[in-house]
Amino acid sequence: MRDNLPLVLVDRQRIGYVFANLLTNAIKHSPADGEVRLRATRTDDHAIQFTVADDGPGIPPQYQQRIFDRFFRVPGQTRTGAGLGLSIAREIAVAHGGRISVKSAPGHGATFYLELKAVDGAA
Repeated sequence: MRDNLPLVLVDRQRIGYVFANLLTNAIKHSPADGEVRLRATRTDDHAIQFTVADDGPGIPPQYQQRIFDRFFRVPGQTRTGAGLGLSIAREIAVAHGGRISVKSAPGHGATFYLELKAVDGAA
């Protein structure tokens, strides 16, 4: 079912990188029997909010803002990666006039939010 969401104007390749990064991270950090959920909803301020949620181990509160810093990795993490993906994703979101954020609780997965402005008059 389509929710008749308004359009967003984006560089398809660059925003594609953001989604690929968020989805790859969600899959990588979820257990084999876990779920990864992708959703798009309209916000009150004429934007579209995309969410990527997983069933992974979650991110401790003290690291939730730092995960968007270049080369930062949560201490004790055994997964591979250079710590660049989320910082690049944030740069792309900001370049599109949007923002990216996370909400998480240890043991309860993580939900990443990408918010992009809708096309004028479309919302």
